[in-house]
Amino acid sequence: MKFRSLYVVAATLALTAVSMQQSQAVEYDLTVDRVAIDIDGETTYGIGYNGASPGPVLRFREGEDAVIRVTNNLDETTSIHWHGLILPYRMDGVPTISFDGIAPGETFTYRFPVRQNGTYWFHSHSGFQEPDGAYGSIVIEPESREPFRFDREHVIILKDKHPHSGDRIMRNLKMSADYYNRKQQTLGDLFSDFRDKGIEATVADRKAWGDMRMVPTDIEDVQGFKGLINGKTPAQNWTGLFNPGERVRLRFINASAMTYFDVRIPGLEMLVVQADGNNVQPVRVDEFRIAVAETYDVIIQPKEDRAYAIMAESMGRSGYAAATLAPRDGMKADTPAPRTKTPLLTMADMGMDHGDMPGMDHSKMQGMNKGVDHSTMKGMDHSKMQKMDHSSMKGMDHSKMQGMSNKADDPFYATGSGLVPAAENGGRFLSYADLKAQKPRYKLRPANREIELRLTGNMERYVWSINGVKYEDADPIRLQYGERVRITFINETMMSHPMHLHGMWSILDNGNGKWNPVKHTVNVNPGTTVSFETEVDEPGQWAFHCHLSYHAAAGMFRKVIVEGGPKSASTSTIN
Repeated sequence: MKFRSLYVVAATLALTAVSMQQSQAVEYDLTVDRVAIDIDGETTYGIGYNGASPGPVLRFREGEDAVIRVTNNLDETTSIHWHGLILPYRMDGVPTISFDGIAPGETFTYRFPVRQNGTYWFHSHSGFQEPDGAYGSIVIEPESREPFRFDREHVIILKDKHPHSGDRIMRNLKMSADYYNRKQQTLGDLFSDFRDKGIEATVADRKAWGDMRMVPTDIEDVQGFKGLINGKTPAQNWTGLFNPGERVRLRFINASAMTYFDVRIPGLEMLVVQADGNNVQPVRVDEFRIAVAETYDVIIQPKEDRAYAIMAESMGRSGYAAATLAPRDGMKADTPAPRTKTPLLTMADMGMDHGDMPGMDHSKMQGMNKGVDHSTMKGMDHSKMQKMDHSSMKGMDHSKMQGMSNKADDPFYATGSGLVPAAENGGRFLSYADLKAQKPRYKLRPANREIELRLTGNMERYVWSINGVKYEDADPIRLQYGERVRITFINETMMSHPMHLHGMWSILDNGNGKWNPVKHTVNVNPGTTVSFETEVDEPGQWAFHCHLSYHAAAGMFRKVIVEGGPKSASTSTIN
């Protein structure tokens, strides 16, 4: 009897503990402020959280509730979006879509259950506050143990801090789309091409780009930034500590406004274990490219008692961020010389006719779409560009094409693209094709329907759009709760676009079937077609947009409305 009583008491305490755990809420208070940002001794001004940029690391555990009170100390409306978190739409933080925004002087309380784990981040979704410094990171620990071992961890948040404010950058881009392109080709490049390609081919190539009013260095809209890691420049040297032999988890977040980074740690392999907060089957790489808004978690194991450099160079080689991993404070790694050779776009990146390329025999090509008429491309209206299906081209010998890359094919780059990355040490560079989910999040089933979205733009007017229509003139995309929808992007522009769907996961089709990785941001390179599927399981209104800040603001943005579903989910309370 005595034993039974003890058992009842123990069971009651256990149930109480479980109940307390389930109802536990983690609370944060954030203020949104004008802040000073120190860039190598020069003070610039921007927007931050709790008086600093970047904001704090918010930590949660899967299964608990988040309560975050945000007080707006600005003289303008603000908002915070929890990038990658699956939550009730009214907590998503996008003004005019999920709520009205936070007025000056007001405090808004976000409340939502934490239903996932991994590495995420948060940022303003108002104006250009995010490029101006309003960003921070989120770490969510899993309910059960991690499927990989590590001894310590560091958050590595990348940023492109520009001396110009976001508003000023947008004005300048509207005035001249290549305002910030500091990698224009020179007279020296012309003579170099004469030597390498021959005069006739060089003139033809220059004429083709001139007809399109484009340049092959048009890879990044905004150059002249300072690369930051955790808010520090390379000279300011953010340092993460380790003990030799430890397994160190690095949570990489690209919080940049416009910059893709190629990341390496000379002397160390990286084991990729998470992409966009979801576990993947481990992949050993020497380098990876992280698109704007993506996250990658990697594990390293430095064994030597020395400092290592984290090197993150922009895709267009116009800037870099760097930091140190070291066994002791005060150490600084030798930063490798940044690569300065600028990649060049090719006609493949334009998804266009290769007619001017010597060595190409059109008579041998089958299935080539001849619908591209250069004469219609004055002012570069990408909406007039027809899709080219490279997979259907037979008889094309890329080795004979001048201006095209001979690098190994990556299915997520157009064949012959000038943007195909290569590891500095000749080792392995991560591809989307390498990513396999460790555990399928959803049961594999066929999509109910497919929606085709062409990524389009008019470079001369700096207008970015979807299906040739910018956001202000577009109808919402309507989905039905419970369906599975396949979204196919056809990138008809010469730029990469990191496409982010709020509120629901994006299951990237990289050919791995039920092991296809689950992401929140899907990068689409020039001249390519990329598909993902989504289980439509979150009612409400959501944003869906390119995460390059100035592309989204210029029109590459859509509202998605999920119709139907549980009423309680779509009417989650605010405040």
